[in-house]
Amino acid sequence: MPRMRRKADLPEKICAACALPFSWRKKWERDWDNVRYCSERCRRAGAGGKPA
Repeated sequence: MPRMRRKADLPEKICAACALPFSWRKKWERDWDNVRYCSERCRRAGAGGKPA
């Protein structure tokens, strides 16, 4: 069984909507290259600005 990674060692991206950094999540494992938003709320708001 592979060793657990520390959260500090996980890759990060900047959210296209809120411009805050977010870390890799297991549910994004297969699609990490296409993930642009940190949450569903930011995805709905799009790149137009901060979520309401």
